[in-house]
Amino acid sequence: MGEPGIVIVGSGFAGICMAVKLKQAGYHDFVILEKAGELGGTWRDNTYPGCACDVPSHMYSYSFELNPDWSRMFSPQEEIQAYLRACAAGYGVTPHLRYGKHVVSMEYDDAARSWTVTTEDGDTLRPKAVVSAIGALHIPKFPEIAGRESFAGPAFHSADWDHSVDLTGKRVAVVGTGASAVQFVPQLARTARHVTVFQRTAPWLHPKPDFAFPPAARRLLRLPGAARTLRAGVYWALETRALGFAVDPRLMKAHEQLALRHLRAQVADPELRRALTPDYLIGCKRILISSDYYPALTRENVSLVTDRITEIRERSLVAGTEHEADAIVYGTGFKVTDALTEQHIVGRDGLKLQEAWRDGIEAYLGIATSGFPNLFFLLGPNTGLGHNSVVFMIESQARYVVECLRLLSRTQARAVDVRPQAQRAFNDRLRARLDPLVWNAGGCSSWYLDEHGVNRTIWPGFTFEYWARTRKVKPGAYELIY
Repeated sequence: MGEPGIVIVGSGFAGICMAVKLKQAGYHDFVILEKAGELGGTWRDNTYPGCACDVPSHMYSYSFELNPDWSRMFSPQEEIQAYLRACAAGYGVTPHLRYGKHVVSMEYDDAARSWTVTTEDGDTLRPKAVVSAIGALHIPKFPEIAGRESFAGPAFHSADWDHSVDLTGKRVAVVGTGASAVQFVPQLARTARHVTVFQRTAPWLHPKPDFAFPPAARRLLRLPGAARTLRAGVYWALETRALGFAVDPRLMKAHEQLALRHLRAQVADPELRRALTPDYLIGCKRILISSDYYPALTRENVSLVTDRITEIRERSLVAGTEHEADAIVYGTGFKVTDALTEQHIVGRDGLKLQEAWRDGIEAYLGIATSGFPNLFFLLGPNTGLGHNSVVFMIESQARYVVECLRLLSRTQARAVDVRPQAQRAFNDRLRARLDPLVWNAGGCSSWYLDEHGVNRTIWPGFTFEYWARTRKVKPGAYELIY
């Protein structure tokens, strides 16, 4: 087959959405390169026990493909994965997928005005445009702890769960207490002999208003407009959470009260409760939702350790005292701000992405970076959320990319490159909004911040603001390359 006009890298929520939007706009000349043997991204990789969405399913899905059949308010991983598969098949995206294609480099050719995309198996493609949909939550991060390699038993990251290991009746050490850990710890506690949870920073927890949708409710949701109405209700309910984020951290007080009530209701022991009470402003790190994590920590066979882990030995972890363990599960999150900078991407005049981002990662609208024509990022810098569904952001971005391609068709230009001043103006406004807000002013360190303490991850406003900003492409923000 000839060279595809467009290459999409990754087939999670972002890659599939981009493909659907391209087809709907009449662009069929594209391929999706996927490093794994199956689509789904985050929802393919994370198969740990209890893995589920922490945004209500009716919002954590495409607006153009509502699913009245979600089994629960917060659907489990397998269901989300199946939903993505069905979307790819239903919208004719499946034939465009190329599996086992791990992209190792992307280089822009100034003379040809096209990209050269190289995969690990030596294939090269020369598309006019590239959409990077690699996601942020996919490169597992391990803590730097002395002796980590010397542990004799099974040890794995929650995002790469080893299902061949039976943890029943074993002593399991869990390192980390983030969004994944609060889901798998209650599952482990049921069958393990003992679970020791090592907590560096206590997370803020809200109760999880989860329930199964009975068949009657699902029938109702099939009525015209019903699923749309439920989605709209969920959207605006979540959007109010942005008030404390986007407007003033003091508005987080109600969220803090809810979290403290939840903790008091579920943990009677004052000692344990003290250890589980965070010392930073709520929302500074991701707010987690769970109704079974605290009860799990109160079980006889679960203990919480708040001392720092100083060493890992063959059969134990040392934190204050020695804690014996048969297996270790790392729930230590992902390399988020490094996910993009580890890519080999070269733009105009040999400009390396690392060079362009040496002062920190940034992009215009989180989508385009100056010096890299026709390269578009989905869920790029500062488009993540602390309060609503990122799928909403992905849809806004995919629609914007289609508008950029239409601009090319209209003007007969070969490429668009965002002007440095447009990118700078956008990021100056972004910083002015972000820096006084809870993520920086809340007194915690989190994966939202890069090594300079700058928030490179989160969109500081309401999602409807982002939607409005990406409705139309401003041609003046771009240089057209003919």
